Amino acid sequence: MDIISSFRERLTGRNLSVVLPEGRDERVILAARLLRDQDIARPVVLGKPEQIDAAVQRAGVTLDGIEIIDPRNSEKLQFYADCYSRRRNGISPEVAKHVVVKPLFYGGMMVACGDADTAVGGVASATATLIQAGVLTVGLGPGIQTPSSYFLMIVPNFLGEKDTPFIYADCALNVDPTAGQLADIALASAVSARRLLQTEPRVALLSFSTKGSGAGPSVDKVREALKIARRREPELDIDGEFQADSAIVPAVAAKKVKGDSTVAGNANVIVFPDLNSGNIAYKLTQYMAGARAIGPFLQGFAKPIADLSRGATVEDVVSTVILTLGQLLEQQEHCIT
Repeated sequence: MDIISSFRERLTGRNLSVVLPEGRDERVILAARLLRDQDIARPVVLGKPEQIDAAVQRAGVTLDGIEIIDPRNSEKLQFYADCYSRRRNGISPEVAKHVVVKPLFYGGMMVACGDADTAVGGVASATATLIQAGVLTVGLGPGIQTPSSYFLMIVPNFLGEKDTPFIYADCALNVDPTAGQLADIALASAVSARRLLQTEPRVALLSFSTKGSGAGPSVDKVREALKIARRREPELDIDGEFQADSAIVPAVAAKKVKGDSTVAGNANVIVFPDLNSGNIAYKLTQYMAGARAIGPFLQGFAKPIADLSRGATVEDVVSTVILTLGQLLEQQEHCIT
């Protein structure tokens, strides 16, 4: 995996930190051990000591040299509670403390307050809970009102090219986004593509219609999303509406798309009109094309956090940490917004 290997090499020795809020899960313990031993990142494991000890025993490793925090007894709990209280329009410190003591929220506040570079969770938590914690602690990025998700899809043999990367969004979070929300997803995905793929995004808004070949409310929504996105980011290479083949196959685009388009047949960011189509598409790509599906990653947040499938492997956890911190490193080194 060239992208993962590249970021892994760049992260080695940088000592960037990742909060792992689900220390009760042995996959998290094994991932923390690998991240530390391979000098990829400095993991911070959260949880109750008895639950972490049980997970360590199941994993068959130690957490020697790895920071462990029990939020209930943390010296910074009150500080984070006070910060959270101010962020949430002055809710009482007592209520704030009751919220922040939860590991997902505590980890979010560590990132929000600059005490950790990122937080990665989800192996033992519902996505909705992780999203809520992220919105209430880290918050959304400038101009973004809709948190969303994407998958990094690595297609092993696409049009004769080996290991071609695509960004697929949103395949895990927004069920039926409005035109405005779809524009948010597209713009956030463009930022993710710049950081992750290290190239300029070419964003395609998908539909069953290509440039007027079909009609209906769903097509109208995609067209309106394109207008909104272009108003907000006029320099971005974004186009639509496209059928999937018109978006990614140059020969098909040449036949179906009239007029000039820098995106048609050349897209590297695929934005689906709804969760139904996005989720189906990524799974079909994964299993029928033999693609590697890495994610879902969260996007649109003010600082990087990541979600994991509850079926994630140890390798998935490590890869997600690498890619999340790698994007942060890319942002820091190249001032990408």
